[in-house]
Amino acid sequence: MSSRDLHNRMANAIRFLAIDAVETANSGHPGLPMGTADIATVLFTETLKFDAADPHWPDRDRFILSAGHGSMLLYGLLHLLGFASVPMDEIKRFRQLGSLTPGHPENFVTPGIETTTGPLGQGIATAVGFALGERLMAARFGDQIVDHRTVVLASDGDLMEGISQEAIDIAGHLKLSKLTVLWDDNRISIDGPTSLSGSTDQCARFAASGWHTLKVDGHDPVAILAAVEEAKASTKPTLIACRTVIGFGSPAKAGSEKAHGSPLGAAEIEATRKALNWEAAPFETPADVHDAWRAAGSRGASARAAWQERLAALPQADRDEFERRLRGDLPAAALAEAIAAVKAKAKADGGAVATRKSSEIVLDAITKAVPELLGGSADLTGSNNTRAKGQKAVTPDDFSGSFMHWGVREHGMAAAMNGLALHGGFIPYSGTFLVFSDYSRPAIRLAALMGERVIHVLTHDSIGLGEDGPTHQPVEHLAALRAIPNLLVLRPADTVETAECWQIALEAKDRPSALILSRQNLPLLRTETTDENRTAGGAYELVAASGEAQVSLFATGSEVALAVEARALLEADGIATRVVSVPSFELFLARPLVERRAVIGKAPARVGIEAAIRMGWDSIIGSDAAFVGMSSFGASAPAKDLYRHFGITPQAVVAAALEQLRQG
Repeated sequence: MSSRDLHNRMANAIRFLAIDAVETANSGHPGLPMGTADIATVLFTETLKFDAADPHWPDRDRFILSAGHGSMLLYGLLHLLGFASVPMDEIKRFRQLGSLTPGHPENFVTPGIETTTGPLGQGIATAVGFALGERLMAARFGDQIVDHRTVVLASDGDLMEGISQEAIDIAGHLKLSKLTVLWDDNRISIDGPTSLSGSTDQCARFAASGWHTLKVDGHDPVAILAAVEEAKASTKPTLIACRTVIGFGSPAKAGSEKAHGSPLGAAEIEATRKALNWEAAPFETPADVHDAWRAAGSRGASARAAWQERLAALPQADRDEFERRLRGDLPAAALAEAIAAVKAKAKADGGAVATRKSSEIVLDAITKAVPELLGGSADLTGSNNTRAKGQKAVTPDDFSGSFMHWGVREHGMAAAMNGLALHGGFIPYSGTFLVFSDYSRPAIRLAALMGERVIHVLTHDSIGLGEDGPTHQPVEHLAALRAIPNLLVLRPADTVETAECWQIALEAKDRPSALILSRQNLPLLRTETTDENRTAGGAYELVAASGEAQVSLFATGSEVALAVEARALLEADGIATRVVSVPSFELFLARPLVERRAVIGKAPARVGIEAAIRMGWDSIIGSDAAFVGMSSFGASAPAKDLYRHFGITPQAVVAAALEQLRQG
């Protein structure tokens, strides 16, 4: 049998596993696996560095299927290559509840999957973070330990999404030459030919962003291999446009949108088997093809063994640090010491500080204690205060820095942060305005789904930002972020809470965090001597009532100081009032009911205070409680005028509390 004949049979094994799994599930996308099987076969048998026996080998090449709807391509590959995570029983359970082969690839479900994809554009953008992580780790530990490539298979839809431009711009600027994108140029989308909605010259677009570009026949293994090898020699990231036929081999559906997202059907499957001369029964692979794939799956074993020897030869301290970073363990003692020092200094200094500035103070301390922190900003560094003293910027010629200038690319930034976290070795954090979290939301949601430790510093958190007006004043954004499962939203009231929020975010190994920070100065409220992280409970009594509480005031962030002022007014009138700071709904609601009840208390009047919409507050204060906040968009004016205009004042809080007491 010629090498081309064996290649064809190996590629057909992928095709028919996909065909059979989709048909059995009566759901899925056979067209992409059928159309890109030749590309995948070349990659996994000829060029990618991996070992099926160890899906977590740190120096493996990363393969990312950005077109996640074609997930059976990946599952078929993992099965054929001998990855233990995908036995044949799981192929047969494609898209079924509890299977290891869900509808779209999920890295937290199936070992061998690098990142969760499905929302188009996310994979290619996340891949930028993977490629960046490789370069950053190599700058710290050397090319003998860190030397791998990131390879992406992307669809037309991935390149249509706007995030793709942000991603390729970042990669081109940084000259991430170990990043290769193979574009499945089948010219078909769900609606029909891609010419219905676009005519972009994608190679020209990538070239304009600093990429090397190539065009090949996506069904010619020799041409594919030559292009991939040329990409390895480039000093730029590379796009390889692979002209393919969607649903390759299907007599009636190949080259048509009909092959994209539904089973071929029994008659067409039989016709495809005849067209491709595939005689094996459903879910069966001929012995010679099976053996060839298993040989491909084990060919990286010697490279992995050699890498392990190089790792073992490192000085002990370097090896320990490398392995600590990849495990995601924190230097706990150093972090605790840094946080304690910040809190002690804040209490000693007193004074009013914007929490965005408080965050900068914390970063000055913790970036020294936690060297894996990698900061950045979407062109708002001076406003977000995310660059600590001494942080050097990452540049195309120097990856030893720890601060990223992402440019005005919030979505691309957030997705690349996911890739950095998934790659391992770094805890990425970056900043933008809270209102612009809308631009980042799809990537934030994926971080929460995957359980990745990324930290979003979101400043200018309310009408308190003032004159920039309603386009920049977030009112619904806190509720929108709190609605994302597994996202930790933290809104501190002063420097002490800000330090505690940073500690919480860093220790939250399996979830992303959003730090919500003020533009305006806020007074120091936490002056007690305890080192306890009181924020970790999500809510706590900041100021007790003078007697049996008649009023409980609940507030977050900048409005906690306002609540303290309102308490003073109520107490002056003989109304015993307590103040509860609520820096995190998620942490508070995760506590046992008896603990929550103790914090909420039994006061007959309850008032929630936040310069945002009420949504979400009823889970804490109850639907019968009063709320002082926003119910409309903001306006352009100085912050103090806006708080008065929208009725978010101590006097308004007092009036709401008194009305509650009258009604009670």
